[in-house]
Amino acid sequence: MKYAQPDRRPAVITGASSGIGAETAKALATAGFPVALGARRLDRVEEIAAAIRADGGEAVAHPLDVTSDDSVAEFAAKAVADLGEIEVVVSNAGVTHPGATVDVSTETFGGQVDINLLGAHRVLRAFGPGMIERQRGDLVFLSSDVAVRPRPFMGAYAASKWGLEGMVNALRMELEGTGVRASIVRPGPTHSDIGNEWPAELGGFVLEQWVRWGLARHPHFLKAQALADAITSVVTAKRGVHISTIDVNPEAPVQAPAGPGERSDRREPR
Repeated sequence: MKYAQPDRRPAVITGASSGIGAETAKALATAGFPVALGARRLDRVEEIAAAIRADGGEAVAHPLDVTSDDSVAEFAAKAVADLGEIEVVVSNAGVTHPGATVDVSTETFGGQVDINLLGAHRVLRAFGPGMIERQRGDLVFLSSDVAVRPRPFMGAYAASKWGLEGMVNALRMELEGTGVRASIVRPGPTHSDIGNEWPAELGGFVLEQWVRWGLARHPHFLKAQALADAITSVVTAKRGVHISTIDVNPEAPVQAPAGPGERSDRREPR
């Protein structure tokens, strides 16, 4: 009985207006989770929630700014009022603005830390205590491969994700024996809205630096659905099983068979 799960497990997803957050909301709803979507772009999360409901799922949407204590508290109250006590939290809201670390303004640097790290802590504070009281729940934090392989011209993003993983690893030790699982999902390069707003010339320059430092071994990027699938696997693991950290990376292009006298480094298009 101590490892029982309720039949109904409401979930909240932050940064749910596009990309990984939107796909995670859809995936969890398909898996039977009632979902509350939060983001600053209310029109987008309402549209996604409506599509989930049209497909037979249960979904609500509310505005959420993870840099505001009041916004997080209001979102949490509305999510609980709509769906009941929250069993799953997916802390996904994030941002990155590229630039040389020495040139990026402290305000811009701090803004990324505020969303990516402090925002995650605000969300934890809103939902974590209730989970501890109920002795169950899943807290999933979206990190990045920059937490273990920092990339040039992404110093603020790397710092925020290093900090996030430090916080979650400390949290795990504090939660041991409470029945609450804290997990890190660490994406590699992924197609999402993060980075899409970069000027093309700047994006190309940053990618060249990744190649220069051996951080882009091939051109493939993940689709957001791959991360949604990973998150769903984490939160649907049976009680007594804790998937603590999961790395999700794009598979390299399959090499074409080498002919006589040829090197086997030609790549098949995908």
